[in-house]
Amino acid sequence: MEALVARCERSFVSIARTTPAPGRANEATPKGRKATFRPEVQGLRALAVLMVVTYHVWLGRVSGGVDIFLLISAFLLTLSFVRKVEAGKPLNLIRHWLHLFKRLLPAAVVVLLGILAGTWLILPQSRWPGVLDQAWASLLYRQNWLLADTAVDYYAQDHSGASPLQHFWSLSIQGQVFILWPLVFAGSALVWRWLRRRTNASYRLVLVAAFSAIFLASLAYSVEQTATNQAYAYFDTRTRLWEFALGSLLALVLPYAKPGKALRVVLGWTGLAAMVSCGLVLTVDRSFPGFIALWPTLAAAAIIVAGQSGSRFGVDRLLSWKPLVALGDNSYALYLWHWPVLVLALAATGIEKPGLGQGLAVVAASIVLAVLTTRFVEKPLREWHWPQKRSWRTAVVVAACCGMLAGPVAVWQTTLTAEEAAAAAQPRELTPGAASLAPENAGKPTPEARIIPAPAAMKDEWADIDGLCTDANVPSDPLLSGCLQNTQPETVTKKIVVLGDSHAQQYMAALGPIAKERGWEVVTLLKGNCRFGAESPERDEECNAFNRASAAYVMEHRPDAVFTVASLTHAEAPFETEVPGYLDGIRPFTQAGMDVVGVRDNPRFHINMPECVQKHGPDAPECNAPLNESLAESSPLDRYRGQVDGLHLMDLSDFICAGGTCPAVVGNVYVYKDDNHLTKTYVQSMIPMFEERLLAATGWT
Repeated sequence: MEALVARCERSFVSIARTTPAPGRANEATPKGRKATFRPEVQGLRALAVLMVVTYHVWLGRVSGGVDIFLLISAFLLTLSFVRKVEAGKPLNLIRHWLHLFKRLLPAAVVVLLGILAGTWLILPQSRWPGVLDQAWASLLYRQNWLLADTAVDYYAQDHSGASPLQHFWSLSIQGQVFILWPLVFAGSALVWRWLRRRTNASYRLVLVAAFSAIFLASLAYSVEQTATNQAYAYFDTRTRLWEFALGSLLALVLPYAKPGKALRVVLGWTGLAAMVSCGLVLTVDRSFPGFIALWPTLAAAAIIVAGQSGSRFGVDRLLSWKPLVALGDNSYALYLWHWPVLVLALAATGIEKPGLGQGLAVVAASIVLAVLTTRFVEKPLREWHWPQKRSWRTAVVVAACCGMLAGPVAVWQTTLTAEEAAAAAQPRELTPGAASLAPENAGKPTPEARIIPAPAAMKDEWADIDGLCTDANVPSDPLLSGCLQNTQPETVTKKIVVLGDSHAQQYMAALGPIAKERGWEVVTLLKGNCRFGAESPERDEECNAFNRASAAYVMEHRPDAVFTVASLTHAEAPFETEVPGYLDGIRPFTQAGMDVVGVRDNPRFHINMPECVQKHGPDAPECNAPLNESLAESSPLDRYRGQVDGLHLMDLSDFICAGGTCPAVVGNVYVYKDDNHLTKTYVQSMIPMFEERLLAATGWT
């Protein structure tokens, strides 16, 4: 690697030549500024961060400001490298990377430590593990991949439940590109040296070719991925590379773009209008970062091409305004602070969306923190001469910054793991869960114990299903590619297919163990937020198509029984209804001789129930919802009785709600993992009752 870097450096030194400076040179530069400083670009950065902050705080939409940041970062990075080449200076890539992260990490680490403090003070314990995982991801510049894997909704109107570290996704992409781009410069130098022996191609031309290829390939990939998997594509580095490539191409061709004064004025104001209006004119939330992202990036490019117009009517007069340039100097820290301040403020106050005054307070606090961070952290370390004299010194500073965050995060995670283990190791009689509601235990107090699962384990509370369907169980319809099954018993005594959504899946925590004990084979065909029933206008077409495919699978494979959730609960009145088209959906199965099991749904709430307990305690009224505001007074299942032969109904609500309430904790076990899903641990505590009622309802032996 070192030999390759050395060869590249020699190549760069040998191609130094004079080229026109980008845009128009400033005749006078502010005190302390380099002669190459472009105030209008700094003002553009300030405007971009203001767009991001404004849209996040009040509009809950994508502004295009982040895309502009990505373009500007590549633009400035390319100018820096070209400037070194033109001056005949060696690039020293290792030193460059160390110096770069010495500048980026201190402010980021300070913000991350502030977020950890806010998390400990404000956020419920069940959210701590996710924040700590994201702290590592943010420090290591891989936050975007973590969010992509979890398909986070970055545009949700309610930011109170979002991660305070979510915005580090764009900084992670930038960090990855800051490592990749110098390698592109180095590789292009090697290609240029080889071409120089055969042609008169210039190094700049080789760079244009390289970044053009990256631009076209990434843009094509971005368009395709955004159309097919937008939630993942939004955070994918590969779908964003074209934005950086556009910035680099802009830096390379800008010296040859010399529009007249009038055209500069038109370009500048047109670009500014397009840039500011992007998120307002276009519904871009679900279409970024495909071709729609060309709107803000080309708008920013037009402003940069306009440059210093030399006209008092040029947009550069606005963008060079001293307060805006000063804000641009603090734009990095402002981007770092605004999101956690917003998320933590909403979590602390319990509101979903800030009003005008509340939003202004968030923005003001973010700006103050940004100025303080820039003034007392970023600037002093940037101007500190000791690390600049030796690369190893710079490496020490980078390592120290990492250690300042890694230490607290590691200790905190170790503590949470120990607490999780202690909670799980309690004797089972201390955490009876649903068994405490059985008739034989009525009136018996539950002993004092830690509530399980521990908050750190809440992320693992989805019911387990062993793996993908195999052999004859594999569906032919691609809509059912997510088919799952339990481990196939040696002798199959009964085959069951589970249809529906996540509320059907949660009961696999009981049905799965019972099936393994009795030799039943269980196949699941599940789709989120898609309750099984006949085609209905109350479902979207995607759900109707999935249900048609699921019904066809059942009719093809002819299992002994089908398991479903037969009612539908709501967070608001009416709190429980029949499932649209339920009887029509199951009737073909029963007519074909299959049993159908329909279980009553569990309640839904407006609040996250375990977080309520962690904030207010298990006995707080807000964590114990009234039964009449959770389930229907008369179960919808009663209206199904006698209408379809072969339909067997189960009601387990007396093991979820009792004494006129639907509590968040029963028998020292969290009933819910969020606002509507039962925990795996609680459903497992229902296994004896579940089995008894299943066998009684169906007559199975």
